[in-house]
Amino acid sequence: MDTRVPAITTSAPERARALRPLLDEHGPEMDRRREVTPEVVDALVKADMLRLLLPRSIGGQEMQLVEYARTIEALGYADASVAWFINQSNVSSSTSAAAMPQETAREVFGRPEVGLAWGARHSRSKAIRVPGGYRVTGSWSFASGGRHTTWLGCHSAIQNPDGTPHARRGGRTDDRSFVFLRSEATIIDDWQVLGLRATGSDSYSVEDLFVPDERAPARDAPEERREPGPLYVLGSTLLYATGFCSTTLGIARRLFETYVELARGKHSRASPSAMAVNQANQREIGQFEAKLSAARAFLHEAALEAYEAAAAGKLTLDHRIRLRLATTHGMNEATDVSVACYRAAGTIAIMNSGPFERRFRDAMSASQHLQAMMPHIEMVGRHILGVDNPIQHI
Repeated sequence: MDTRVPAITTSAPERARALRPLLDEHGPEMDRRREVTPEVVDALVKADMLRLLLPRSIGGQEMQLVEYARTIEALGYADASVAWFINQSNVSSSTSAAAMPQETAREVFGRPEVGLAWGARHSRSKAIRVPGGYRVTGSWSFASGGRHTTWLGCHSAIQNPDGTPHARRGGRTDDRSFVFLRSEATIIDDWQVLGLRATGSDSYSVEDLFVPDERAPARDAPEERREPGPLYVLGSTLLYATGFCSTTLGIARRLFETYVELARGKHSRASPSAMAVNQANQREIGQFEAKLSAARAFLHEAALEAYEAAAAGKLTLDHRIRLRLATTHGMNEATDVSVACYRAAGTIAIMNSGPFERRFRDAMSASQHLQAMMPHIEMVGRHILGVDNPIQHI
């Protein structure tokens, strides 16, 4: 693969939109293969899509958060799996790099093609402190895009050699992230799923793997953050949430526009009139547009407020709560529109050869992610009522 990146002369959202014809062409094949095709990987690297959030100090773009949201949404409009992979890799690599020594971060993430895939934490993982680093053992799942990245990462609590928990300064449990070569892990091909198939989100394991201190960042611990930029002040959870919400908004927008195109030329078997002149269809389409536009506007407003506050050193819990609400709300609104468009399209929507079926499966799989779960909304409600301090859950 030619990984040379030409001089970038357009914005990231423009570059993402320019990839749409290629992603449309390869979408069904990627879904069948359960991974992104080499041609698409090459195009993503050439468009510098794996370094959107990386610190500028190591050659990344460190882009403004709303621009990042627009970029991921544009990718999600074309192919949800690609957007999911790009968001996962960007947030994982950038927040890890921000807590590493700069020389190590440049060595690990400095090339445009490397990427980082991340697996969900497993309760039985362990990392034992040893001289110069850690001995890591465990299994993790959902390494989205991991078939195309140089590095894998995982998360675990730290133990002392005698098995007791290790504490950071202030007595808090020492939880760390670990970055290691994909070739050092055992890959488990278990990604047989409804949607987002092309993410190739395999499970993986390591056994007594030594990871040096410099590749074991406490990536969301303020005292270990080495990069001052607002992205890294916001932290990984809200960055992930912004990208995944943008992905679902992109999927929903594509399904909505596909439904509108269908309605312009279709007669429903349940009505003698064309769908386009049916008042119920007209009202429904207007409502869908309002839902998507409002959810997107809320996300971008909350993201900009939080980003600017972080840049000014004035980020508050209220900013974080508002972005938390916007992302979870947006994912659920997008899911509602996706489902409604699929149902409104009728029997044509179930055809594998049609434009609805794969994207509907992607929308349903994205809706099951932790970032879309209702307990986040409940947490916001508790904060508004003043009955809980939710900072540890954001």
